[in-house]
This record gives sequence, C-alpha cells and structure tokens, in this order.
Amino acid sequence: MAMFKDFDLHADILRGVEKLGFEKPTEIQKEAIPYLLESDQDLIALAQTGTGKTAAFGLPLLQKIGSKESDVQAIILCPTRELCMQLAKDLESYSKFMDRFNILAVYGGTDISKQIKSLRGSIHIVVGTPGRTLDLIKRRKLNLQAVKFVVFDEADEMLSMGFKDDMDAILEATPEEKQTLLFSATMPAEIAKMTKRYMRNPKEISIGHKNSGTKNVEHHYYDVPGRKKYEALKRIADINPLIYGIVFCRTRAETKDIAERLGNDGYSSDAIHGDLSQSQRDSVMQRFRGKQIQLLVATDVAARGIDVDSLTHVINYNLPDELATYTHRSGRTGRANNEGVSIILLSGRDRSKLRGIEKKIGQQVIKQQIPSGKQVVKAQLDKLIDRLEKAEVNENELQEYLPEILQRLNVYSKEDIIKQFISLEFNRFLQYYKNSDDINSKGSSRDRDRGRGDDGGRGDGYRTGPRKRYSRFYINLGEKSKVNPQKLLAVINKFTPEHSIEVGKIEILSAFSFFEVDETQANVINSAFKDAKFGNADIVVKPVAASKSKESRGSRGRDRNRGRGGRRSERGPRKPHRGKGNSSRRR
Repeated sequence: MAMFKDFDLHADILRGVEKLGFEKPTEIQKEAIPYLLESDQDLIALAQTGTGKTAAFGLPLLQKIGSKESDVQAIILCPTRELCMQLAKDLESYSKFMDRFNILAVYGGTDISKQIKSLRGSIHIVVGTPGRTLDLIKRRKLNLQAVKFVVFDEADEMLSMGFKDDMDAILEATPEEKQTLLFSATMPAEIAKMTKRYMRNPKEISIGHKNSGTKNVEHHYYDVPGRKKYEALKRIADINPLIYGIVFCRTRAETKDIAERLGNDGYSSDAIHGDLSQSQRDSVMQRFRGKQIQLLVATDVAARGIDVDSLTHVINYNLPDELATYTHRSGRTGRANNEGVSIILLSGRDRSKLRGIEKKIGQQVIKQQIPSGKQVVKAQLDKLIDRLEKAEVNENELQEYLPEILQRLNVYSKEDIIKQFISLEFNRFLQYYKNSDDINSKGSSRDRDRGRGDDGGRGDGYRTGPRKRYSRFYINLGEKSKVNPQKLLAVINKFTPEHSIEVGKIEILSAFSFFEVDETQANVINSAFKDAKFGNADIVVKPVAASKSKESRGSRGRDRNRGRGGRRSERGPRKPHRGKGNSSRRR
C-alpha cells in the first residue's frame, strides 16, 4: 500500500505532511502526485469534492517551485473566498518546514490595499478568486509573466458561477509556456471546451466515473407533499439527534424562512445566503465549523467553498435545476473516509428529476418513509439514555450533597425516579409527537416515474380527493403595513396558538388583504382577533360574503401580490412557527 513517504518528495515537505498526521494518500493523490513530480504535461483530474485534491496538486507544486525566485510562479484559481482561504492555509501547512516560501490568498470582500502591499514582497504562489485576481492584474499589481503553473480548482463551480470571462482573461495574462492543471468534480461541456482551447494534449485522471457521486454517500428520498416538507425536515432532524449537515434551498427567501422557522422551533440552525455581509458570513461559518450550529441552511451559491469534512447529512429541501449541482451538494458529505447521507425531500415536479439523478451519480436513490412520531420519540429516548450512560460522575464533588439528595429521593422507587427523570427531560417531545400523523405522500411509484405526484399531475403536492370548502376573510393589514404572505401567516399563527389553521389563498393588497381558511375553522378566526394588535394598531378581521369574494378578484387585485398559502405545520415542542404552502391550490 502506497504511503506519502514512498513518493519522491523533499524531506521538508514530508515533515509538513507528517505533522498534519497524513500517512496514506487518497486515490487522487496516488495518481496525481507521482505524475506531476515527473511530468510537465497538462493534467485534467476528475474527482469528487473532499477527496484530497489540494495535496494532489499542492505537494508537487511546492517541490517544483524555487523559493529563491521572488516572482509569482504559480496561480491557483478557486470559486469562493472560503475555499481560497482554505487552500492557502493547507499549502502553508504543507510548506511549514520549507525555507522562505510565501503564499498569498487574494479574494473579494476585504481590503485590496493589504493584498497589494503583500504583492510588493516575495510571493511564490497566489491563491485567488477569479474576480479579485483579475482586478489585481488590471491594476498592474499582480504580474503573472513568470508563472510556470496555473491550477483551476473546482473548475466546474467557477464556470457555473459565471467566471468564464474572468478565467479567460487571467489565462491571457500568463506565459504561453506553462503547465496547466484542471481539477474538477464534474466534466460539463463548458469545461471540455475550455480544455481544448487552453490545454495541450492533457493527460486525464479520473477517480470513479465522470460526474458520479462518491461511494461513501447513501442517497435517500422521502416522498412528501409540498406543504408538509418543513414538518418532514424536522422529523428527519429529530430522528437523527447527532445530525450535522447542510439544508439546501433554491432561493434566498426560502433559505431565510426555513432557518428562521428552525430557530423558532428550538433547533441549532442558521442561514448563509447572499444578503449577509462578509463578517456575518464568517461568524456563521465559524459557529458551523465549531458545531455550534447543527443545521446550516444555504443556497448553492452561498455554500460554495464550504469545506467541512465531518458532515453527516446533506438535505435537498428542493432539488437544483442542474443535475450536476446535486452531485456537488451530495459530495459535501461522505468525506475523509466518513460515511454520509444525501436526502431529497421529493414533491411536485421534482419527481421527474429522480431518474436523471440516479443516472448522473451511478447509484440508486432509495425511498424512505418519513418517520412516525413514535419512531422519533424512541430515537430521542435512546439518545437520552446514551448521554446518561456516558455521563462522567464526579464522586468527590457530589459527595457533599449526596446524603441530602438520597434522603429526599428515598420516598421514590427506582422505577419512579426513572419516570420522573424521563418526564423532566422529555415531556415536550412526548407531547409534541403524541398525536402526530403520517405525512408521507400517497402517490404511486408509477406517478413518480411519470413526473406526477399525489396531486393528480398538477405538481403542487396536494392530494386528489373531495374538494374542501373555504371561508374568505378581510384583514386590515397590507403592503402599507409591510405585510407579505409569510408575515400574514405568522399573524394568524400568533393569535390562534391552540389550533392548526389550514390557510388557503392569500391576496396582499395596498391597505388590506384577503385570506381563506377551511370553513370548519371559520369560527376560530371570527373570535381569535378580538383586541388583537399589530404593532400599535388594532387588527380588524371580517368574513367576506361569497358575492364580494368574486368582486375582490377583479382588476383591483387580480394576480397582484398573490401570495402563497398553505397549512400551518404542527408546532414543535418549543415555540410556534409559521406555515407555508402553495397558491396554485383548489380552484
């Protein structure tokens, strides 16, 4: 079996590797390191994220670059600030025992003047994001004329983020004679075009099949109605008490909404999205890497560059539009020889993508049943007992208080003490899941294969069956009150805390709004808003007669600001949260 010491690496580089505790190289490292140490030929290396690509190109570069030269000799491009910082940190660790070897990371979101000042000194390797690297070239602060090596890391990610023109311009600023290395998880058509244009007779190394998923990851899907996705997410988190993962959403708004709802329900979660400042993003990532956050809710763009080896789960709240993006998502778990699970919450039109995903990753996506309340409770009880068994007992510290404790508990039997302990720790969970229902979709596999759901082909996640009747209400909150559909749902939740109100269509107008509820719950709405306030203003809610309801759909509000309705999810064991559903319902 190959070891790092078997490679023809300088002793100082091996010392850096051994200091990090690395002994056995990964598959991509076994293939790439010997080749790059001996050859000046261009290289295309295809391997999943998290398989050790940095060392695969980084160690040979350190050996081949002369530290006595003062010019920049290698430029490494990567898609995000986080990955840029991580790459530079890894290279610094590998070169820790090398004499006067300097590496600089350049990226946006920070003061460019500090990076310009650093470039005035002797820098051997620059690791940069395409935007900031090109900016420095245009300012004539970064000279790449002495560059001998160009590395594209996560090349497919850079292309998908729209950096093609920047990458082209950076390559134009490098000498014609150089070695170009391209490392990527997938090989889309744009990458193939790029290699033909800029690389000369490149050797290709592929670990696994092109565009396939890592073998350390199991792929599961849960067939769930759209309006029940959030409840399914909570159950999956609850039945995996040690979960540590990323929840992927399609939009910034959805990311914020899901993270806020998880936080309100007492889960250790936060969001990362494009609206965060760099300092806010750094703070979230620091807490996530420190496992103070168990569930990070993110968009694909915001999550690029997140480099965490120990993730247990990736959850696709919605599937991405591009199937290759699913490969990137799932590749964030199952790293460093750990096992991971990629979960899809499947509903609506996403069902039609399942077969394409299986073809892309070369694996079956296994259908799972959303756990029942009893299954969740058992998993949580097992966790509690496990914590109890592993708890450290400090005999010396307890000895002073033990006699009084034993005296007070002497009236209880062993069984009673256990019941009291479990109740103290667990009553909220028991109460929450006491009457939980089955939230799995009832659609057939044939419907799924044809891209249809249990909604009869509409793709909105609703079951077919008897049409419900809805009562329509007026409320004196609208755009001027800074109310949107989600805020209106939150208001309804707030003033009906003991009821699970099913909300239908919502229409937000300028000074007021309309919403529909199941007619069996109309009386609850009629009585819930007496003396209710929104800020300092009184809330007025009135039923709307059927004839007026038809008028309200006229030119005054037709399709303008039509919101999303839905059933409010069951409340968690902590705080109530907002519901969310689908506006293309029951007409």
